[in-house]
Amino acid sequence: MPLSADDSNPLPHPSPSGRGEPLPLLPPGEGWDEGPPGQTLAVAAEALYIANLLLLPGLCFIILLRLYFKHRATAPALAVCHLRQTVSASIWAGILLIIANLAIFLLGGYTSVNTWTVAIIYFTTCHSTLVLLGILGLAKAMAGQSYVYPLVGKRCDG
Repeated sequence: MPLSADDSNPLPHPSPSGRGEPLPLLPPGEGWDEGPPGQTLAVAAEALYIANLLLLPGLCFIILLRLYFKHRATAPALAVCHLRQTVSASIWAGILLIIANLAIFLLGGYTSVNTWTVAIIYFTTCHSTLVLLGILGLAKAMAGQSYVYPLVGKRCDG
């Protein structure tokens, strides 16, 4: 049985009243819950932190630093909190990577059998922990909440 123009969708539309009326179409930004101020910047900071660890190290850190220096004085508290702690955690990640490379060098260089031992210990403990903390930070930013990384994050003022 063909549908008429009025019956193009045989299923009722969800509605706040539950009676099947269609939802009104609103343009983006009007009537939708957009989250707390600074949420978009907080999510960007956390995503850049994770990308710095996993995808494009260095490049994402530079972009994160540019965001931090551009918005640290003018952004809402949520964004500043996530920016500060991701920059701090990124610096700590770099320091831990340098320490791992120094340990490899001091234990016989990159041709030694100790190289793989140090590398595996570093990646299974330090690197994976930093990535998981970044994922938690991203989830908190997407929820519009502050989050400070344990041990490596900078405390938020507010």
